[in-house]
Amino acid sequence: MQASVQWLDNVSFKAISSSEHEVIMDGSPEYGGQNRGPRPMELILMGLGGCASFDIVTILKKSRQDITDVKCELNADRSSDIPAVFTKIHLHFVVTGHALKEKQVAKAVELSAEKYCSASKMLRDGGVEITHDFEIVDAIN
Repeated sequence: MQASVQWLDNVSFKAISSSEHEVIMDGSPEYGGQNRGPRPMELILMGLGGCASFDIVTILKKSRQDITDVKCELNADRSSDIPAVFTKIHLHFVVTGHALKEKQVAKAVELSAEKYCSASKMLRDGGVEITHDFEIVDAIN
């Protein structure tokens, strides 16, 4: 896996992934940014949510659960010292579908957290306390 990051101006950067997708990162105006994109640390948090959600969707589909939506809401605390690393992250999954089995959803969340999510393992190994919970919403129709 590869990526490149190119400085655009002030505190704005363009990141390009090896799959040729681009993301603009920018700082807040207080640091000279123009708020043109997410902050780099926000991307790390979003990447964790995407990685975990990918696992959960895949696991639930394999277990033949009729999911219609999965949303991951993340809340993170950061150190007040520099570097301002994440200290705690909580992932709350809202899983929507038809006749979903709570046991299957719980297992999918646990497997993602403990076995499959590379981003979660990397952050946890770096000292971040990561917690998870979920709720199930019955899909209409």
